Amino acid sequence: MERDGLPMEREGFPVSPKPQSGEGGSRAIRHAQTLLAEHFGPTPLVRAASLDTSSCRVYLKIESDLPTGSFKVRGAVYAMSRHVERHGTTPVIAASTGNHGAAVAYAGRLLNVPVTIFVPERANPVKTRRIVDLGARLVATGPDLSAAIDAAYVEADRTGAFFLHDATDPDIPAGTATIGSEIVTQLPTAETLVVPMGDTALIRGVATAAKQLKPSIRIIGVAAANAPAYFLSWRGGEAVSTETANTIADGLAVRRALAPNVTAITSLVDDVRLVEEEDLLAAMAHLSSREQLIAEPAAAAATAALMKDSAATGIIVALVTGKNVAPELLERLQKYA
Repeated sequence: MERDGLPMEREGFPVSPKPQSGEGGSRAIRHAQTLLAEHFGPTPLVRAASLDTSSCRVYLKIESDLPTGSFKVRGAVYAMSRHVERHGTTPVIAASTGNHGAAVAYAGRLLNVPVTIFVPERANPVKTRRIVDLGARLVATGPDLSAAIDAAYVEADRTGAFFLHDATDPDIPAGTATIGSEIVTQLPTAETLVVPMGDTALIRGVATAAKQLKPSIRIIGVAAANAPAYFLSWRGGEAVSTETANTIADGLAVRRALAPNVTAITSLVDDVRLVEEEDLLAAMAHLSSREQLIAEPAAAAATAALMKDSAATGIIVALVTGKNVAPELLERLQKYA
């Protein structure tokens, strides 16, 4: 079942009262900024001298102290708000490895919307506990995110609930775009943004906003070597699927790239890097010991890519996107202490 490959053109980036269509509309991004400002302020952008080299200066954009401990709340709150404007507080379904699910659960509680979240059977227990604590119904099914997505589609068809799909919903990137706007406002001299790349909702939003404000800025995506579907798709210019996506970075664990998203990243993203599992662990340990930041594997991906890149130059911003670390990974990190 490949319904998560549906195109994104359903409604674009709508904006009240008469929204402009089309992904990346500046009006939509401004509307998202205004709406999200009612719930939380801009996140910190801090120097990270421990990551500097003789040729580059590094800053970190820290998203991990947002509600639910992840950047995902930006897209979920904005998209849920738009859903309520259109359809009222009708039930919503989402599929997630954890962070998107928790963000949708948070948005549902905020807006009084009933929420059901489908997750893989071995999802991060820290994230699933957060989903339950936020009042959502949790359904664990299948070995990976693609299986959870398929099950969520079946449930949405059966019940008529709205499926808030992280990878295809047209409103979510307007929420993530606010990160790009904040970075360019906070640090106008930024030359390169390094962004974890899972289902691409994050990098599409960040890149769109940043390049609207500063066309010369470079966008580098970072994917897990064990989950390279979007890396291969970006490189080849067409959607690729892989048999597995077995990475500790569950936020990057995508095995089915979607054609509209590939088209978007091909035009928006200047380069994509792969990081290995050990690179992710080393970056998590570095952020903890040198920058006093807790980062889950996907959140440390941008840092991991920088730590491998001896040729990096200029003023660089790396995103740190979430702090919901699974307990077993905390044990593995001890060897890096």
